[in-house]
Amino acid sequence: MRTSSPWWVVVGAGTANAVGPQMYLATIGLFVLPIAEETGFSRTTVTAAYSVGAVGMAIGLVIVAQLVDRFAARYLLVPSFALFAASMAMIGLVPSVAAIYLIPCFFVGFFGAGTVVPATRAVVSWFDNNRALAIGIVTGIISLGVALAPVLADALISSVGWRSAYGGMAVIAALVSITMVTLFVRARAERHVRGRLVQQTREHGRDVSLELPGRTFTEAVRTRQFWGIALGLGLVGVVVVGLQVHLVPMMTDRGLSDGQAGTLLVVFGLASLVGRVAGGFIIDRVHGPIVGPVVMLAPIAGMFFLHPPFSSAAVAVAFIGVAFGIEGDLLAVLITRYLGTRHFGRILGPVQAAFLLGTAAGPLLLGLAYDNLGSYDPVMPVLMGALVIGAVLIATLGPYAYPPVRGFDQLAARDELAASEVLNDLTRSRATTAT
Repeated sequence: MRTSSPWWVVVGAGTANAVGPQMYLATIGLFVLPIAEETGFSRTTVTAAYSVGAVGMAIGLVIVAQLVDRFAARYLLVPSFALFAASMAMIGLVPSVAAIYLIPCFFVGFFGAGTVVPATRAVVSWFDNNRALAIGIVTGIISLGVALAPVLADALISSVGWRSAYGGMAVIAALVSITMVTLFVRARAERHVRGRLVQQTREHGRDVSLELPGRTFTEAVRTRQFWGIALGLGLVGVVVVGLQVHLVPMMTDRGLSDGQAGTLLVVFGLASLVGRVAGGFIIDRVHGPIVGPVVMLAPIAGMFFLHPPFSSAAVAVAFIGVAFGIEGDLLAVLITRYLGTRHFGRILGPVQAAFLLGTAAGPLLLGLAYDNLGSYDPVMPVLMGALVIGAVLIATLGPYAYPPVRGFDQLAARDELAASEVLNDLTRSRATTAT
């Protein structure tokens, strides 16, 4: 089935990933006590599933990055979602042996990696004028899924136990994701032979090049923009994730009740959701290196108000959550604007893998500060300094190398191959100018 509007690709990609790896990660906390009580595992062992899954996803992202620009999106997404769901179901079948329990957790992350980058690439291919908004809506839908997943998991655990709950979640994940991908998700002007993409096609008597403008991965890593984007946004991720993980104990230490501190996580989630969608709308209209630094410095203001009463803490957390949401939009958009879309998947995959592993430093830094100094306060200036450095790196990226093409979105929705011809003309003119 061919989508009637590119926005259906956005809906399909967002809904499919709403029941993907994020659903698993968002519900791990609910499984800790049931698994520990039945198997005798320590809480450390049970929660190690998150770290093991993160390592699996990081490895998977590096591998899928080599495939995403060579194969049609559905040929990667359908098997990845199916194997992700199967791995999640396997968790409910493992014996009470810690090492064996962690094996399917690793593969949940490993196969889950194949559900992310191909879907993002498909969405990016359709949009140039509203690219950030499209990405923001995708991540917004995923955020809604993350918010609802604990409700589903809790209901399943209460009714059928934790083992069958994983099985039920796996069935839902497979049915919803594969249906949405099959019906709606494909890249623009995607032509392939048995799944392998071709770079040229002939339709209606005309030869059309399908090659996209942009740098190769090797060329990209030699640019200061690549490292500026990776390090700048990476520092924000380290800070924001660290604050998110330690938010509840930090605020209870500062005088809020457990209930109030827990409510701050809801505020964080809602603020990040607003940041994803509103940020996407703004980034499409205002230069990214202007929007980025402003948003990246917002958590600094939040840190000054991160104390009782609850209203003050809520405003502070909202600042931090908005920054977290917009950061997700900026990564994909800045890569396409400065490095192009030719090897988008090969560039995005390793950067996301590094982010995934790097964000573990944030919670670790705050945890070490508390264990050794008895307070989170001494590390706050370090976090603020990291945000300032990240903002400077993004602010100095310079003008876009691949700015939006006026009217591209409407042309792509009307005639995919005509849009390819426009991009091909731009690639040729850029090559001529360079020589």
